[in-house]
Amino acid sequence: MKKTKILVLGSNGKTGRRVVERLEKTENIEIRLGSRNEKIPFDWEKPETWQKVLEDIEMVYITFQPDLAIPSAADSIEKFTKLATESGVQKMVLLSGRGEKEAQICEGIVKTNAKNWTIVRASWFNQNFSESIFLDPVLVGIVALPRAEALEPFIDADDIAEVVTVSLLEEKHNKQTYELTGPRLLSFEQAVNEIANASGRNITFQGLSLAEYIKILREYQVPEDQIWLVNYLFEQVLDGRNSSITSDVEKVLGRKAKDFSAYATETAKTGIWNV
Repeated sequence: MKKTKILVLGSNGKTGRRVVERLEKTENIEIRLGSRNEKIPFDWEKPETWQKVLEDIEMVYITFQPDLAIPSAADSIEKFTKLATESGVQKMVLLSGRGEKEAQICEGIVKTNAKNWTIVRASWFNQNFSESIFLDPVLVGIVALPRAEALEPFIDADDIAEVVTVSLLEEKHNKQTYELTGPRLLSFEQAVNEIANASGRNITFQGLSLAEYIKILREYQVPEDQIWLVNYLFEQVLDGRNSSITSDVEKVLGRKAKDFSAYATETAKTGIWNV
């Protein structure tokens, strides 16, 4: 039987590598990894790499780096999705941000240019505390963040990856937009407390103003483009617009989304938060 060729962009990322793991367990699937370090490289900043990586591909999982909110994202998504369709791609699944106006512009581009599509909007990842931006503060034992009052329904990357995988493989998800959240609203302080309890460590949360947080990032010489994105996310996305829960994970997978406490317990057992 002919194998279906699927391109996974961001194949080393939080959701991309999990999608790859699931597709590897699926029969008659051939996976092409989309990253800068592969034999056939892919780089969002080098459009000349796009044509080769799309050859003979039937489906694409699109994750955009660093975020669909940045000003250049819409142009890149426009050019890539047009090229993908011209190259014979039959379906695209886009990972999008929840409540991001700029991301929704990119969603519209995918809907226009793709033959078939699924949009997967995600709230903030649980894994930001173990694989990304908040890991170092957790290890230090002091997590200082703005928007202390914000409530977020943190979603697990495993749940996102499962939804993406079935969306790629099952036609019933064509032309559907899913908004993925965890089952519970948490403040950042509550999330940190759950990590402290699960890991048996003393980890404290400190609320800051956004201006204070940006100042700290500059003192640590965080690149300005990353600071812009952090400022956007905390100022725009965490203004309360996303403080609600959906049942889309259960609708797609037939089970409830993973709770943050389960994530914290499982992750603590890996030792990633040990010091």
